[in-house]
Amino acid sequence: MTRRLTALAIAALALAGCGGGSAGGAAQPATIAIDFTPNAVHAPIYAATREHFDRDHGVNLTIRGPGTSPDSLKLLLAGKADVAVLDIHDLGLARERGADVVGIGALVDRPLAAIICAPNITRPRDLQGRRVGVSGLPSDPAVLRPVMQADGGAFAKLHLITIGFNAVPNLIAHRVAGVPAFWNVEGVLLQRRGFHPRIFKLDDYGAPHYPEVVLVTKRSTLVKRRKLIEGVLAAIADGSRSVLKDPAPAIDDVARAADADRGLIAAQMSALKPIVNPSLRFDRGVLEQWASFDARFGILRRRPSVARTFALNLR
Repeated sequence: MTRRLTALAIAALALAGCGGGSAGGAAQPATIAIDFTPNAVHAPIYAATREHFDRDHGVNLTIRGPGTSPDSLKLLLAGKADVAVLDIHDLGLARERGADVVGIGALVDRPLAAIICAPNITRPRDLQGRRVGVSGLPSDPAVLRPVMQADGGAFAKLHLITIGFNAVPNLIAHRVAGVPAFWNVEGVLLQRRGFHPRIFKLDDYGAPHYPEVVLVTKRSTLVKRRKLIEGVLAAIADGSRSVLKDPAPAIDDVARAADADRGLIAAQMSALKPIVNPSLRFDRGVLEQWASFDARFGILRRRPSVARTFALNLR
């Protein structure tokens, strides 16, 4: 009897060891820094921690929100985060400044940038001779230039004024006729406030279907802690699939993290859902098109190497 109980106990331990990614030891801590006030694009990350997908893949994931300004790259480079959420253009710019960072996954598979305009602007070239608000980031003119060009307008005829990150109040107050901004954030907020903006999406005017929001790590981290990075990616991919299946819990997560109206986050999620990338995988052909586009329109000084900028063989 004693030998039988002992055998059963050993078998039970063996079965327990088969469950979850952390069976070989404690889940490894990892920190992810998000780039912006939490919004629907970050929902898969919050779902990954709420549903314990991170633990399933041997990771204990901590989400670090932004401070007073987008600083996810700064946290990554300072060693205070293992993974950062970045705009794809910011990844390219960081590498041009000498940061050896690499894209490891894509949260969405389309651009989010757009020219968002007052209701009386019926097409992009109507902005000629009018005031257009820009944040001061180099990517803003690079959004305006290709859209204007594709519509037969002239970028040089825009009256650019710097408004920082105050696109919504400046549009509502009619201080500007248009702004480069994100259709899934500022565009949704304006619609909910009854402003009825005209939204001209960048990829409707010739831009490739590049992934706007990417996950990034330092190359040294990828080399030394590849298993950890793969665990983070697997957890967030599970989070993406969870959000697509049932977005309600993730909407609650993001609304709580952002201290925002749940209805606003739900509207963001509804707008974003068609372009959520559940695999997180990159399409190399699309990335090659993105590299040419960013160089052509002056976002980057020269065409980046896709093979060096992105880890294309993860998971």
